Amino acid sequence: MEDIGPDSDSDFDLEPDGRTEHFSLLNHDIRAAMSDVIGGLRLVDMSGLDMDTRLQLERVRSSGEVLARLVEEALTIIGEAAPQPEARTILNLGRFLHDLDMRWSGRARALEIGFQLILEGDIPLVISTNRMALDRVLGNLLSNALKYGDAGPVRLIVEQSGDDALVFHVQDDGPGFSDEALERLYQYAGRPENSAKPGTGLGLRIAREMADRIGGQLSVSTSPQGGAGISLRLPRKAWALDAGERAPINLPDLTGLKVLVAEDNETNQLLAGQMLTTMGAEYEIAPDGVEALNWLEREDFDLALIDIEMPRLNGLAAIQEIRSKPGRQAQMPLIALTAYVLKANRDAIFSAGADGIIAKPVMDINTFGSAIIGHLGPLDGERELADPPPPDAAPDAAISCQRMDELLRIAGPATAPELLDRLIADFARVGANLDTAARENDRDSARAETHVLISLSGAIGADGLYKLATALNTATHRQDYATICELGPKAVDLINAIVVKLRAKRAAVATS
Repeated sequence: MEDIGPDSDSDFDLEPDGRTEHFSLLNHDIRAAMSDVIGGLRLVDMSGLDMDTRLQLERVRSSGEVLARLVEEALTIIGEAAPQPEARTILNLGRFLHDLDMRWSGRARALEIGFQLILEGDIPLVISTNRMALDRVLGNLLSNALKYGDAGPVRLIVEQSGDDALVFHVQDDGPGFSDEALERLYQYAGRPENSAKPGTGLGLRIAREMADRIGGQLSVSTSPQGGAGISLRLPRKAWALDAGERAPINLPDLTGLKVLVAEDNETNQLLAGQMLTTMGAEYEIAPDGVEALNWLEREDFDLALIDIEMPRLNGLAAIQEIRSKPGRQAQMPLIALTAYVLKANRDAIFSAGADGIIAKPVMDINTFGSAIIGHLGPLDGERELADPPPPDAAPDAAISCQRMDELLRIAGPATAPELLDRLIADFARVGANLDTAARENDRDSARAETHVLISLSGAIGADGLYKLATALNTATHRQDYATICELGPKAVDLINAIVVKLRAKRAAVATS
């Protein structure tokens, strides 16, 4: 075989720019292949399969999602000058443990060893930690238990201790640790050479490093009757949500939700993430439409928030692509995030398959959360729509001059008159439809019109109308006809007053 030396023309001896391009192409193909594997597994119809086959496919699917995250992390580190710091995020612990159960029970069955996931008492529904680090700790501990615990079963016991520590116990019925093994515990390649089974001890080394990263401690024990036990203990400060991560009682509670945020602007990413975290949701960020599709192929989400203007693949195309695919993701609620809220824009967004629109900039966290819950409906029969801030007793028809001027600047002098004409027509149309819906107690029509009204009033900075529309929208969700009848006419009056202001602005633009 020819030796490839430093002067070779091999792909592995590229100039710096060539190396960058080569890595970029390889990076793309690896991610695409991972997405195809996971996406293909999700398309398998399991309804006609026996239980063993379904369990194995679930194991492969869950392991594939972990592999995708590991590959993503590895490629990011390789492509960066230095690894990025690992961040704590909201983690739905129930969903995380379910995936662990699927993955490891399938593997145990293949080895003809039992596996048990045991939840002792009440454990938190959501925690704040680094997901991949926790997964790697438990994955290495469970892998070792299945390898060395000959008799089975392997047990993963999760409990919250008296001092509020979150503890994960991994137990097996194997021979346990020898004295020599205990002396060399956690050392690199520290497994004794005369061990009955092959292995290097690298798994425990990784587990200890990952435990340190998330503020946890590992402890090891060997039972006199045989069997090993390793526990990961996370003190409260290592897993508990900060005060800012909890959903205050006067905010919508999104605990347990997993949300995809497709948004290219870093500031908007930060704001959306902070609001979702405050309301208890777990979320992932996709900086463009292509990466949004990749996330949806890799993992399941309860909802996607999709910016309309994004690089590589815009929001409309991304929504259409999601709706065209088979499976559960195609029915997932999709909400567009956009500053373009005129009728033509809304028609295009809804035609693409969106369920709703949240106007940029988002006015407040309560409305943001209420809009999300409004499209999801009650979860597990328990979640209710939180009360929005009460509308002002006498809301005015003020319009934000700064917001209005920004809209006109974006439109440009040539199209500013057309923009104002469309705004006037849209507000007038919504006012007429809302008036009819309120008089006829037509909740569905009122709900649809309030969604439009929230977007329109937010776009021009009409805070009084925005609060009124939000309260009216909540009333339509609750089928509170008394409130609909009370607030509907007030909203119509306010709309008419704003239309007068917009017409005055239109006249001023025409003469300038």
